[in-house]
Amino acid sequence: MIYRFVGIQESGKKIRDKIEASSFEEAKSKLRAKKIIYETLSQESKTIFENFSFSTKYKIPSKELSLLSRELSMYIRSGISIVAALKIIQTHYSQNKKMKLFLATLSTHLDEGKDFYTALETQSIVLLPQFYKESIKVSQNGGILDEVLLELSRFLKEQERIHKEIKGAFAYPSFMIVVSLLMISFMLAFVVPQITGIFESMNQELPTPTKFVIALGDFFNNHFTTILFALVALSAIFMLLRAKNERFAYFIDAVILKLPLFGEIAQKSELARFAYIGSLLVRSGVPFVQTINLSANILNNLVLKKLFMQASKMVVEGKELSSALNASSIKIDYAFIQSIAVGEETSQLQNVLTNVSELYFEENRDKISTLLTLLEPSLMLFVGGTIGFIVAAMLLPIFSMSIG
Repeated sequence: MIYRFVGIQESGKKIRDKIEASSFEEAKSKLRAKKIIYETLSQESKTIFENFSFSTKYKIPSKELSLLSRELSMYIRSGISIVAALKIIQTHYSQNKKMKLFLATLSTHLDEGKDFYTALETQSIVLLPQFYKESIKVSQNGGILDEVLLELSRFLKEQERIHKEIKGAFAYPSFMIVVSLLMISFMLAFVVPQITGIFESMNQELPTPTKFVIALGDFFNNHFTTILFALVALSAIFMLLRAKNERFAYFIDAVILKLPLFGEIAQKSELARFAYIGSLLVRSGVPFVQTINLSANILNNLVLKKLFMQASKMVVEGKELSSALNASSIKIDYAFIQSIAVGEETSQLQNVLTNVSELYFEENRDKISTLLTLLEPSLMLFVGGTIGFIVAAMLLPIFSMSIG
């Protein structure tokens, strides 16, 4: 729970801030430990939006978590304690109240004698990835916390970069699709009906393309609002089912993997993420079965997540991961399975996973670039062809009159 307080510090300076505590008494104890004499102390009330939310935890962006991890690694390598490092970093987040409270809470837990992993696990301000916390847990026991924090920073930064690349790459095609659909809808719903009145006064048979366009225009004109509402409703239902219905989400993910080209890109993207985080966890000293489970949990595709979860159970029974993946009814890129097998035979699984992730990321980057190169002229051709067909259909009766 979060408590708001107004008090006076040991230096005599008045302070207004928040503190995390499981009870009112614990909040008072924490303030006493910080040598703060409080004037008011009350539990923070939830906003209307938080009352309808499933979780009030702040989901820290990958970029922000990457910067935080890098800073912590740098300070620890410089010989500064984690507590002192957190207090220094806290000054960088004066404008971000959630992050400031998160760092202050970690400092408090560390002052109480908890280790860094326990402090991260105990706090309820920020939602952290499970693989991140597990990496911290193992690395602090092995004395390689600074190295693992730096590796986590690199991983999170790489994921953010890839996400931005994909988002940026599809921005223009998405814009073109939306604009083209709006233009075609506008012509059918508003322009075509205006021209239709001219043809109604003619006592001649209209060409088939003209009849088709007029019928389509009438349909759009009469049902434009219904079509728009139906599209919005279907999109909302789809997103809700995808988020809440696991069977539906699994079915959609299975369909995505079977799509030509897009399925291969989606699969290799997920396998690359699995390999990257797997190599990081192995390097951190996380047990292999736990590494498989934690790496599988970061995957977005439920089909591939199920594959690795089932494989981890078979690894517990004594099988090798490559054999478990090969025996599964869910088929993935065979080169990935072969690479895993080589890594297991040579005891170089960490290096193999790192190389596989880099290879797949590079392959996907090239494929997406090729796809976009082909997509842009195809969209222009589609828009031009559709609008050209509508214009030609409208002009055909006029040409017929001129010839007649």
